[in-house]
Amino acid sequence: MQDVTIWHNPRCGKSRDALKMLEEKNLDIKIVKYLEAVPNEKEIKEVLQMLGIPAKELLRTKEDIYKQLNLKDVDNEEEIIKAMVEHPKLIERPIVIKDGDAVIARPKENIQKLFM
Repeated sequence: MQDVTIWHNPRCGKSRDALKMLEEKNLDIKIVKYLEAVPNEKEIKEVLQMLGIPAKELLRTKEDIYKQLNLKDVDNEEEIIKAMVEHPKLIERPIVIKDGDAVIARPKENIQKLFM
């Protein structure tokens, strides 16, 4: 069995689909409901490193809070990460983590990259 973590929002269909795909693989899955157990700055930085992307690419740009905070014009990594900690709805979902690698499971087929 392989250990896998998913940053999950049960209200999101894409997140539920990704979790179902993982469950079908009979994996030991750690489910982090990141809207309740909000990741701290260190955890977000670790995930960004695993994803190999800047913080701005992890933002959900269609959220109202994204527009309210005017994050479109922000390029400072620390500022963006702090916004994600304060407003976890800004974090793109779902994120699946396995063995020090991570993918944004949009589409859910991205999960397969972790098993190649």
